[in-house]
Amino acid sequence: MPQKESPNLTPSVPEWDSTLAAQLACRPFIHIPGPNPILTPGPTGAWDDRIIEAADVVKDHDTYYLYYHGASAKASYQLGVATASHPLGPWTKHPDNPVLGSGQPGEWDHHYVGCAFILRDRTDKYYMWYSGRSPDDTATPLPHHHVGLATAPHPLGPWTKHPANPIIRNFGYVGGVVKVGDRFHMYNEHPIGASGPDYGPISVATSPAPEGPWQVEADPVLRPGEMGEWDDGGFSEAKVTHQDGVYHMFYGGAKLHPTRLCTKESIGYAFSLDGRHFVKHRDNPIVPRDRVPDAAAFAEVHSYVEHPFIYLFHTLRYVSRGTDEHLGVQVLATQRPFTLRMPLLARDHLDTSGATALADCPPMSCEHIRRIGLSIECAYAPQATGGLKLEVKSSVDGVNYDTEDVAIFGVPCHPGETVRQTFRLDPVGMHMKLVVENTDSACEVRNLRLFATLGD
Repeated sequence: MPQKESPNLTPSVPEWDSTLAAQLACRPFIHIPGPNPILTPGPTGAWDDRIIEAADVVKDHDTYYLYYHGASAKASYQLGVATASHPLGPWTKHPDNPVLGSGQPGEWDHHYVGCAFILRDRTDKYYMWYSGRSPDDTATPLPHHHVGLATAPHPLGPWTKHPANPIIRNFGYVGGVVKVGDRFHMYNEHPIGASGPDYGPISVATSPAPEGPWQVEADPVLRPGEMGEWDDGGFSEAKVTHQDGVYHMFYGGAKLHPTRLCTKESIGYAFSLDGRHFVKHRDNPIVPRDRVPDAAAFAEVHSYVEHPFIYLFHTLRYVSRGTDEHLGVQVLATQRPFTLRMPLLARDHLDTSGATALADCPPMSCEHIRRIGLSIECAYAPQATGGLKLEVKSSVDGVNYDTEDVAIFGVPCHPGETVRQTFRLDPVGMHMKLVVENTDSACEVRNLRLFATLGD
């Protein structure tokens, strides 16, 4: 269904509650890096073996669903999903991925589909808005990306594309949709490329129904910063949520590079009381990329709020790994005190006399952490005679770790039993990692799980 163009639907700035606006403009956020990366491309030959990028995350009953678009060496972007029982994972890719594939030759979304956003209408109906493009659009200076709609009875699908697709033409990358009153508001990066390769402002379209007709408003709701500011290059996708009368936006702001995959992005926050006029947080970026070891960019940001935490899912690019793109997560605590449980290792088995590598464990940031509880769980074989050893290492920069252990813990062997044990650890340095060693030379250890409980 084609959209109706609206030359200017932006109302005059309302009389805002000055006290509320002042509170939102300087609301405190405590940044805690997640156990990154949380998801990586598939093995050679998989549909997502080349690259993956972040889309939306939703919770349905007790399960979290993380959507992403991936590409292989043979095919362009399609949409997949991973599931977990906690926002920090561990995440498991759905075995029937991709859940939404590109269109047939000649169709509007034949080149790729991506940028999914999910909204539940009722218990048995889910809407997915997504961006698509055909090969014919790739030759234009600013390629046209259209918006499609799909529906499903469950977050895993099966997803059925709407017969009137595309429901909005040339409206960029889908970021998020909120329903306020009887109207839907879609916030997209549009026009794509307006401020740099693949980057632009955030714009809005509104509709009385999921399929339209959609009215695209002429003025962006969030513009790039002034020259020299951290977000002067524009934005990738940004999810908007609406709670207690306030629109909240978490977004990736860019310092551009001629090569798109070398663009540097940190995460900012902005708010609005009318959905049109967004005010940027005074302490932006609230998640600077250089506070996370080896991080070059946080792109395609999608938020999930579960008080007192805000989970920011994003595409993760690295300083040291060229054009690799994985999925990552950053956590914002909105109050003190807080306690956050973070998965560090998950292994089906650990070989006899074997040990995990330092690279297997994500870095734990100690910047805002005053206490750490390490919890380990494993299953010993009936013939086991040796236990596990936990070695804790510290680092100033999160990349180079000391050779000497700052702590060593032993997990006693109980043959034929599943053992759970917790240790208290004092933060040392700016970052910490763990290595787990199986001291038994005859029996492997199974179902190894290691968590850290972080507290301020």
